[in-house]
Amino acid sequence: MNRIDLSGRVAIITGGARGIGLATAERALESGAEVSLWDVDSERLARTRAELSAKHGERTISEAVVELTDESSVDAAVKKTLAAHGKIDVLVNNAGITGGNGTTWELAPDVWRRVIDVNLIGPYLTCRAVVPHMLKAGYGRIVNIASIAGKEGNPNASHYSASKAGLIGLTKSLGKELAGKNILVNAVTPAAAKTEIFDSMSQQHIDYMLSKIPMNRFLMPQEAASLILWLSSEDCAFSTGAVFDLSGGRATY
Repeated sequence: MNRIDLSGRVAIITGGARGIGLATAERALESGAEVSLWDVDSERLARTRAELSAKHGERTISEAVVELTDESSVDAAVKKTLAAHGKIDVLVNNAGITGGNGTTWELAPDVWRRVIDVNLIGPYLTCRAVVPHMLKAGYGRIVNIASIAGKEGNPNASHYSASKAGLIGLTKSLGKELAGKNILVNAVTPAAAKTEIFDSMSQQHIDYMLSKIPMNRFLMPQEAASLILWLSSEDCAFSTGAVFDLSGGRATY
């Protein structure tokens, strides 16, 4: 495994208690970073922090229970992170939900709105809260976890596809706004990774996603972490507002 140098950096990882977020946190710690895990699941978050602290030391990890769609909750989490670590260098907007599957006309409006709120409004609120601190420091890296669905539009997942397309648009706009500030903003577009998020999908939809991947397998969370953390490092110095493929050959554009 290649070493990614994050020595002395502080990274917020939303949805950090499981899946790609957890894999990213583990790789960040191995790369020398301190990590603030944000998640809405307090029980799982406490367990994950305890497990990581046992391996990497209590001082390097903090946690915050956050409802990402609530501005006051996000602001409180930023204050808690700063109190624990003194600064914020990296923001990984990983938390997301699928909202189940169904045709656009069958999906309930409250389900549709909730997916947009978590997957798009949440990253907007975290960026809004964190960017001023990065501007003061004159440094930052933001990585938004979008999806191949945001490029192609998966059938029976219009809410999820729309939310991730919006996140790609947010990435491009914010990247241009911050391009001269030494704060780089990029997105990755994974194909499906076999994590607990599959529990909210139909088997038919899972089979559909696999059928679209030329490598004929799902993404491994550790593979996602490798790209996410390179984009979070100083080695990523001339890419911003960009979208990086993680789709096993599905996206060729």
